[in-house]
Amino acid sequence: MAVVAGLGNQYLLQDISFAVFAGDRIGLIGASGSGKTTLLRLLNRLSDPSTGQITYQNQSLATWPISPLRQQIMLVPQEPKLLGMTVEENLCYPLILQKLNPEIIQARVALWRARIGIDDNWLPLTELQLSLGQRQLVCLARACVCEPKIVLLDEPTSALDPGTIQRVAEVLQAHSATLIIASHQFGFLQQVLDQHQPRHRILYLEQGRLLQDQPITTINWQDIQQKLVQQALGEQEQWH
Repeated sequence: MAVVAGLGNQYLLQDISFAVFAGDRIGLIGASGSGKTTLLRLLNRLSDPSTGQITYQNQSLATWPISPLRQQIMLVPQEPKLLGMTVEENLCYPLILQKLNPEIIQARVALWRARIGIDDNWLPLTELQLSLGQRQLVCLARACVCEPKIVLLDEPTSALDPGTIQRVAEVLQAHSATLIIASHQFGFLQQVLDQHQPRHRILYLEQGRLLQDQPITTINWQDIQQKLVQQALGEQEQWH
């Protein structure tokens, strides 16, 4: 799919090719620095590949206007930002840009606030007044209210407690969008991806290369965990 230039002749991603179809659920796993975030950034054009091509709806991603593309392919980053707005402004703003009727905006925001658990008390607050976990929930709700066709999630539950993770997993299970989720939390991925659904799958990245593209029905989680431990040990040895 893409090769992304890094420093000098080094590449952040290399020799990666895979297809995504409507309704797919994909877990993206790998050690820190394996290229998961870079890959997600490519998929909604926060970065562009130096060579290779990404296509969406049979059209090169590079030819899509940025705003319409990001309304359809939305990234929820690991470090959530509220862009100087209050929580309420954050949830409404992308729908205002779409010029939706105010009643539709309020109804959709209310729906996703209830599903994700955005308390009324949060609405006037800015990101400086919220915890990291609260900001993650707000950014997830902001993506969901837009009803994009594809949601890209980068470690969306890294700062959440187990009960909230469970609620987020249930919300994503019921979501109709195509999902690509980068996460170190295997339990969370197992909750969101259907263990009996062959179209739900795992992509395993290591040092910028795609080593596995496998249906979740055939995944050996112990084997994946062992690979990650071995990779981390290998990186520690290189530092020493």
